[in-house]
Amino acid sequence: MKVRKKPVDFSILLITIMLVSFGIVMVFSASYYYSSERWGDGLHFFKRQCLWAVIGFAGMFATSRIHYKKLQKLSRLFLIASIVMLILVLLIGVPRNNAKRWLGIGEAFSFQPAEVAKFAVIFFLADSIDRKKGKLPRFFKDLVPLLLVSGLIFGLIVLQPNLSTAGSILMLSMILLFLGGANLWHLAGLALAGLGGGIALTFSADYRLNRLLAFLDPWSDPLETGYQLIQSLYALGSGGLFGLGLAQSRQKYLYLPYPETDFIFAIIGEELGFIGSLFLILLFLILIWRGIRIAVTAPDLFGSMLAAGIISMITIQVCINIAVVTGSMPPTGLPLPFISYGGSSLAMYMTGIGVLLNISRYAKAA
Repeated sequence: MKVRKKPVDFSILLITIMLVSFGIVMVFSASYYYSSERWGDGLHFFKRQCLWAVIGFAGMFATSRIHYKKLQKLSRLFLIASIVMLILVLLIGVPRNNAKRWLGIGEAFSFQPAEVAKFAVIFFLADSIDRKKGKLPRFFKDLVPLLLVSGLIFGLIVLQPNLSTAGSILMLSMILLFLGGANLWHLAGLALAGLGGGIALTFSADYRLNRLLAFLDPWSDPLETGYQLIQSLYALGSGGLFGLGLAQSRQKYLYLPYPETDFIFAIIGEELGFIGSLFLILLFLILIWRGIRIAVTAPDLFGSMLAAGIISMITIQVCINIAVVTGSMPPTGLPLPFISYGGSSLAMYMTGIGVLLNISRYAKAA
Protein backbone atom coordinates (compact mmCIF):
# COMPACT_ATOMS: atom_id res chain seq x y z
CA MET A 1 0.00 0.00 0.00
CA LYS A 2 1.38 3.37 -1.02
CA VAL A 3 1.73 5.85 1.85
CA ARG A 4 0.76 9.39 1.06
CA LYS A 5 3.58 11.88 1.42
CA LYS A 6 2.97 14.54 4.09
CA PRO A 7 4.78 17.64 5.34
CA VAL A 8 7.70 16.99 7.69
CA ASP A 9 7.22 17.08 11.46
CA PHE A 10 7.48 20.82 11.96
CA SER A 11 8.00 20.57 15.73
CA ILE A 12 11.21 18.53 15.26
CA LEU A 13 12.46 20.97 12.64
CA LEU A 14 11.72 23.98 14.86
CA ILE A 15 13.29 22.46 17.98
CA THR A 16 16.41 21.45 16.06
CA ILE A 17 16.82 25.01 14.76
CA MET A 18 16.31 26.33 18.31
CA LEU A 19 18.86 23.91 19.79
CA VAL A 20 21.50 24.61 17.13
CA SER A 21 21.03 28.38 17.43
CA PHE A 22 21.17 28.21 21.21
CA GLY A 23 24.25 26.01 21.01
CA ILE A 24 26.07 28.49 18.78
CA VAL A 25 25.31 31.31 21.24
CA MET A 26 26.54 29.26 24.20
CA VAL A 27 29.69 28.11 22.36
CA PHE A 28 30.47 31.79 21.73
CA SER A 29 29.89 32.66 25.38
CA ALA A 30 31.74 29.66 26.84
CA SER A 31 34.75 29.78 24.50
CA TYR A 32 35.43 33.49 23.95
CA TYR A 33 38.04 33.95 26.69
CA TYR A 34 39.90 30.68 26.10
CA SER A 35 39.74 31.23 22.34
CA SER A 36 41.29 34.67 22.77
CA GLU A 37 44.07 33.29 24.97
CA ARG A 38 44.79 30.21 22.84
CA TRP A 39 44.24 31.49 19.30
CA GLY A 40 44.32 35.26 19.62
CA ASP A 41 40.81 35.29 18.18
CA GLY A 42 37.81 35.19 20.51
CA LEU A 43 35.60 34.06 17.64
CA HIS A 44 37.73 31.03 16.68
CA PHE A 45 35.35 28.35 18.00
CA PHE A 46 32.26 30.40 17.19
CA LYS A 47 33.16 30.73 13.50
CA ARG A 48 33.99 27.04 13.16
CA GLN A 49 30.74 26.04 14.86
CA CYS A 50 28.79 28.32 12.50
CA LEU A 51 30.52 26.72 9.51
CA TRP A 52 29.67 23.21 10.69
CA ALA A 53 26.10 24.31 11.40
CA VAL A 54 25.80 25.38 7.75
CA ILE A 55 27.16 21.98 6.69
CA GLY A 56 24.72 20.33 9.09
CA PHE A 57 21.74 22.25 7.68
CA ALA A 58 22.79 21.19 4.18
CA GLY A 59 22.96 17.56 5.33
CA MET A 60 19.62 17.85 7.11
CA PHE A 61 17.96 19.34 4.03
CA ALA A 62 19.42 16.64 1.76
CA THR A 63 18.41 13.68 3.94
CA SER A 64 14.95 15.13 4.56
CA ARG A 65 14.38 15.08 0.77
CA ILE A 66 15.81 11.61 0.02
CA HIS A 67 13.41 8.75 0.70
CA TYR A 68 14.81 6.80 3.64
CA LYS A 69 14.20 3.49 1.83
CA LYS A 70 16.77 4.55 -0.77
CA LEU A 71 19.27 5.02 2.05
CA GLN A 72 18.63 1.45 3.18
CA LYS A 73 20.34 0.17 0.05
CA LEU A 74 23.50 2.01 1.11
CA SER A 75 23.56 0.79 4.74
CA ARG A 76 26.20 -1.94 4.20
CA LEU A 77 28.39 0.41 2.15
CA PHE A 78 27.98 3.07 4.85
CA LEU A 79 29.14 0.57 7.47
CA ILE A 80 32.20 -0.52 5.46
CA ALA A 81 33.18 3.10 4.85
CA SER A 82 32.96 3.89 8.58
CA ILE A 83 35.12 0.86 9.46
CA VAL A 84 37.74 1.94 6.93
CA MET A 85 37.77 5.46 8.40
CA LEU A 86 38.15 4.08 11.94
CA ILE A 87 41.15 2.03 10.80
CA LEU A 88 42.66 5.07 9.08
CA VAL A 89 42.30 7.03 12.33
CA LEU A 90 44.54 4.53 14.09
CA LEU A 91 47.09 4.67 11.27
CA ILE A 92 47.21 8.32 10.22
CA GLY A 93 44.86 10.08 12.63
CA VAL A 94 45.50 13.55 14.01
CA PRO A 95 46.77 13.14 17.62
CA ARG A 96 45.26 15.39 20.28
CA ASN A 97 45.30 15.03 24.06
CA ASN A 98 47.01 11.63 23.94
CA ALA A 99 44.36 10.20 21.60
CA LYS A 100 43.84 9.62 17.89
CA ARG A 101 40.21 10.36 17.16
CA TRP A 102 40.37 12.72 14.17
CA LEU A 103 41.02 12.47 10.47
CA GLY A 104 42.00 15.57 8.55
CA ILE A 105 44.65 18.22 8.23
CA GLY A 106 45.68 19.41 11.70
CA GLU A 107 43.37 22.04 13.19
CA ALA A 108 42.36 23.44 9.82
CA PHE A 109 39.90 20.71 8.97
CA SER A 110 39.28 17.47 10.82
CA PHE A 111 36.36 15.26 11.80
CA GLN A 112 35.73 12.28 14.05
CA PRO A 113 34.90 9.06 12.18
CA ALA A 114 33.41 7.73 15.42
CA GLU A 115 30.52 10.15 14.90
CA VAL A 116 29.94 8.66 11.46
CA ALA A 117 30.20 5.14 12.90
CA LYS A 118 27.31 5.79 15.30
CA PHE A 119 24.92 6.32 12.43
CA ALA A 120 26.47 3.54 10.35
CA VAL A 121 25.63 1.13 13.18
CA ILE A 122 22.06 2.48 13.32
CA PHE A 123 21.56 1.96 9.58
CA PHE A 124 23.18 -1.49 9.64
CA LEU A 125 21.11 -2.78 12.57
CA ALA A 126 17.88 -1.25 11.25
CA ASP A 127 18.50 -2.91 7.87
CA SER A 128 19.44 -6.27 9.44
CA ILE A 129 16.39 -6.30 11.72
CA ASP A 130 14.19 -5.44 8.75
CA ARG A 131 15.67 -8.31 6.73
CA LYS A 132 14.91 -10.70 9.61
CA LYS A 133 11.38 -9.27 9.89
CA GLY A 134 11.84 -8.25 13.51
CA LYS A 135 12.63 -11.75 14.76
CA LEU A 136 15.96 -12.62 16.39
CA PRO A 137 15.18 -15.83 18.34
CA ARG A 138 18.47 -17.70 17.82
CA PHE A 139 21.47 -16.49 19.73
CA PHE A 140 24.32 -17.72 17.50
CA LYS A 141 22.62 -17.44 14.12
CA ASP A 142 20.61 -14.24 14.57
CA LEU A 143 22.16 -12.23 17.37
CA VAL A 144 25.88 -12.99 17.34
CA PRO A 145 26.56 -11.80 13.73
CA LEU A 146 25.03 -8.42 14.54
CA LEU A 147 26.93 -8.20 17.80
CA LEU A 148 30.21 -8.99 16.06
CA VAL A 149 29.76 -5.95 13.82
CA SER A 150 28.93 -3.69 16.77
CA GLY A 151 31.83 -5.27 18.67
CA LEU A 152 34.24 -4.49 15.82
CA ILE A 153 33.16 -0.83 15.82
CA PHE A 154 33.45 -0.82 19.62
CA GLY A 155 36.97 -2.24 19.54
CA LEU A 156 38.25 0.18 16.90
CA ILE A 157 36.93 3.16 18.87
CA VAL A 158 38.33 1.86 22.18
CA LEU A 159 41.77 1.73 20.56
CA GLN A 160 41.69 5.50 19.87
CA PRO A 161 41.06 5.48 22.94
CA ASN A 162 37.46 6.65 23.32
CA LEU A 163 35.64 4.35 25.71
CA SER A 164 32.68 6.69 26.26
CA THR A 165 31.71 6.81 22.57
CA ALA A 166 32.35 3.10 22.18
CA GLY A 167 30.17 2.37 25.20
CA SER A 168 27.35 4.54 23.85
CA ILE A 169 27.39 2.50 20.62
CA LEU A 170 27.03 -0.73 22.60
CA MET A 171 24.12 0.78 24.55
CA LEU A 172 22.51 1.84 21.28
CA SER A 173 22.98 -1.66 19.84
CA MET A 174 21.32 -3.26 22.85
CA ILE A 175 18.32 -0.92 22.56
CA LEU A 176 17.85 -1.66 18.87
CA LEU A 177 18.25 -5.40 19.36
CA PHE A 178 15.65 -5.27 22.13
CA LEU A 179 13.25 -3.35 19.91
CA GLY A 180 14.09 -5.69 17.04
CA GLY A 181 12.78 -8.75 18.84
CA ALA A 182 15.84 -10.29 20.50
CA ASN A 183 15.32 -12.77 23.33
CA LEU A 184 15.30 -10.95 26.69
CA TRP A 185 17.39 -13.65 28.38
CA HIS A 186 20.00 -13.35 25.66
CA LEU A 187 20.12 -9.58 26.14
CA ALA A 188 20.28 -9.93 29.93
CA GLY A 189 23.30 -12.22 29.62
CA LEU A 190 24.96 -9.83 27.20
CA ALA A 191 24.28 -6.91 29.53
CA LEU A 192 25.98 -8.72 32.42
CA ALA A 193 28.93 -9.60 30.19
CA GLY A 194 29.13 -5.99 29.03
CA LEU A 195 29.09 -4.77 32.62
CA GLY A 196 31.96 -7.10 33.47
CA GLY A 197 33.89 -5.95 30.41
CA GLY A 198 33.30 -2.30 31.32
CA ILE A 199 34.65 -2.88 34.82
CA ALA A 200 37.71 -4.65 33.39
CA LEU A 201 38.37 -1.79 30.95
CA THR A 202 38.00 0.73 33.76
CA PHE A 203 40.64 -0.96 35.86
CA SER A 204 42.92 -1.56 32.85
CA ALA A 205 43.86 2.13 32.54
CA ASP A 206 44.86 4.47 35.36
CA TYR A 207 43.06 7.50 33.92
CA ARG A 208 39.75 5.60 33.77
CA LEU A 209 40.14 4.38 37.34
CA ASN A 210 41.01 7.91 38.47
CA ARG A 211 37.83 9.21 36.85
CA LEU A 212 35.80 6.68 38.80
CA LEU A 213 37.50 7.55 42.09
CA ALA A 214 37.06 11.26 41.39
CA PHE A 215 33.35 10.71 40.83
CA LEU A 216 32.98 8.88 44.14
CA ASP A 217 34.78 11.60 46.11
CA PRO A 218 36.01 14.55 44.01
CA TRP A 219 37.07 16.53 47.11
CA SER A 220 39.62 13.88 48.06
CA ASP A 221 41.82 15.25 45.24
CA PRO A 222 40.44 18.72 44.44
CA LEU A 223 43.45 19.90 42.44
CA GLU A 224 43.85 16.86 40.17
CA THR A 225 41.34 14.08 39.49
CA GLY A 226 38.40 15.81 41.18
CA TYR A 227 39.13 19.28 39.82
CA GLN A 228 36.88 19.27 36.74
CA LEU A 229 33.81 17.93 38.51
CA ILE A 230 34.23 20.35 41.42
CA GLN A 231 34.48 23.31 39.03
CA SER A 232 31.39 22.06 37.20
CA LEU A 233 29.42 21.91 40.43
CA TYR A 234 30.66 25.39 41.35
CA ALA A 235 29.32 26.67 38.03
CA LEU A 236 25.93 25.03 38.47
CA GLY A 237 25.66 26.20 42.08
CA SER A 238 26.63 29.77 41.23
CA GLY A 239 23.84 30.00 38.67
CA GLY A 240 21.06 29.66 41.21
CA LEU A 241 17.51 29.99 39.91
CA PHE A 242 17.95 32.55 37.13
CA GLY A 243 21.72 32.53 36.51
CA LEU A 244 24.39 35.21 36.45
CA GLY A 245 23.33 36.37 32.97
CA LEU A 246 24.38 35.46 29.45
CA ALA A 247 28.16 35.74 28.96
CA GLN A 248 28.64 36.39 32.71
CA SER A 249 30.12 33.01 33.65
CA ARG A 250 33.19 33.10 35.89
CA GLN A 251 34.13 29.42 35.55
CA LYS A 252 34.89 29.79 31.84
CA TYR A 253 37.91 31.96 32.69
CA LEU A 254 40.19 28.90 32.63
CA TYR A 255 38.72 27.42 35.82
CA LEU A 256 36.49 24.79 34.20
CA PRO A 257 38.28 22.66 31.57
CA TYR A 258 36.48 22.21 28.25
CA PRO A 259 33.64 24.65 28.99
CA GLU A 260 32.65 24.81 25.31
CA THR A 261 32.52 21.04 24.75
CA ASP A 262 31.80 18.30 27.30
CA PHE A 263 30.95 20.70 30.15
CA ILE A 264 28.97 23.37 28.33
CA PHE A 265 25.85 22.44 30.32
CA ALA A 266 27.64 23.70 33.46
CA ILE A 267 28.16 27.09 31.79
CA ILE A 268 24.49 27.11 30.77
CA GLY A 269 23.54 26.46 34.38
CA GLU A 270 25.86 29.21 35.61
CA GLU A 271 24.71 31.85 33.13
CA LEU A 272 21.03 30.97 32.73
CA GLY A 273 20.39 29.23 36.03
CA PHE A 274 18.03 26.41 36.88
CA ILE A 275 15.26 27.93 34.74
CA GLY A 276 17.45 28.12 31.63
CA SER A 277 18.76 24.59 32.16
CA LEU A 278 15.24 23.28 32.68
CA PHE A 279 14.08 24.95 29.47
CA LEU A 280 16.90 23.27 27.54
CA ILE A 281 16.02 19.88 29.03
CA LEU A 282 12.38 20.48 28.10
CA LEU A 283 13.37 21.10 24.47
CA PHE A 284 15.27 17.81 24.44
CA LEU A 285 12.31 15.98 26.00
CA ILE A 286 9.95 17.30 23.33
CA LEU A 287 12.42 16.31 20.61
CA ILE A 288 12.74 12.81 22.08
CA TRP A 289 8.96 12.45 22.40
CA ARG A 290 8.40 13.50 18.78
CA GLY A 291 11.16 11.14 17.65
CA ILE A 292 9.56 8.22 19.51
CA ARG A 293 6.23 9.12 17.91
CA ILE A 294 7.81 8.94 14.45
CA ALA A 295 9.35 5.55 15.28
CA VAL A 296 5.95 4.23 16.42
CA THR A 297 4.05 5.56 13.40
CA ALA A 298 6.66 4.75 10.73
CA PRO A 299 5.11 2.88 7.78
CA ASP A 300 7.55 -0.06 7.88
CA LEU A 301 9.96 -1.86 10.18
CA PHE A 302 13.11 -0.32 8.70
CA GLY A 303 11.77 3.21 9.15
CA SER A 304 10.71 2.39 12.69
CA MET A 305 14.10 0.95 13.65
CA LEU A 306 15.94 3.80 11.93
CA ALA A 307 13.93 6.47 13.76
CA ALA A 308 14.28 4.59 17.04
CA GLY A 309 18.05 4.35 16.59
CA ILE A 310 18.52 8.03 15.83
CA ILE A 311 16.39 9.25 18.71
CA SER A 312 17.95 6.66 21.07
CA MET A 313 21.45 7.92 20.25
CA ILE A 314 20.38 11.49 21.01
CA THR A 315 18.72 10.37 24.25
CA ILE A 316 21.78 8.39 25.39
CA GLN A 317 24.15 11.32 24.87
CA VAL A 318 21.85 13.91 26.46
CA CYS A 319 21.34 11.75 29.56
CA ILE A 320 25.02 10.85 29.93
CA ASN A 321 26.32 14.38 29.34
CA ILE A 322 23.96 15.99 31.86
CA ALA A 323 24.59 13.19 34.35
CA VAL A 324 28.36 13.73 34.10
CA VAL A 325 28.14 17.52 34.47
CA THR A 326 25.87 17.22 37.52
CA GLY A 327 28.09 14.60 39.17
CA SER A 328 25.55 11.79 38.75
CA MET A 329 28.00 9.47 36.97
CA PRO A 330 31.76 9.27 36.32
CA PRO A 331 33.18 11.78 33.79
CA THR A 332 33.13 10.75 30.13
CA GLY A 333 33.89 12.53 26.87
CA LEU A 334 30.41 12.65 25.31
CA PRO A 335 29.28 16.08 24.05
CA LEU A 336 25.77 17.48 24.47
CA PRO A 337 24.02 17.00 21.09
CA PHE A 338 23.49 20.22 19.07
CA ILE A 339 24.91 22.32 21.93
CA SER A 340 28.56 21.39 22.56
CA TYR A 341 31.32 22.61 20.28
CA GLY A 342 32.26 19.90 17.81
CA GLY A 343 31.72 20.05 14.09
CA SER A 344 31.45 16.38 13.13
CA SER A 345 29.03 15.69 15.99
CA LEU A 346 26.84 18.66 15.10
CA ALA A 347 26.79 17.90 11.36
CA MET A 348 26.02 14.20 11.86
CA TYR A 349 23.22 14.78 14.35
CA MET A 350 21.63 17.39 12.09
CA THR A 351 21.89 14.98 9.16
CA GLY A 352 20.26 12.32 11.34
CA ILE A 353 17.43 14.72 12.12
CA GLY A 354 16.96 15.09 8.37
CA VAL A 355 16.39 11.32 8.15
CA LEU A 356 13.84 11.59 10.97
CA LEU A 357 12.06 14.37 9.11
CA ASN A 358 11.94 12.25 5.98
CA ILE A 359 10.42 9.31 7.85
CA SER A 360 7.82 11.67 9.33
CA ARG A 361 6.64 12.46 5.78
CA TYR A 362 5.37 8.90 5.44
CA ALA A 363 4.28 8.23 9.03
CA LYS A 364 0.89 6.69 9.68
CA ALA A 365 -1.75 8.57 11.63
CA ALA A 366 -1.18 8.13 15.38
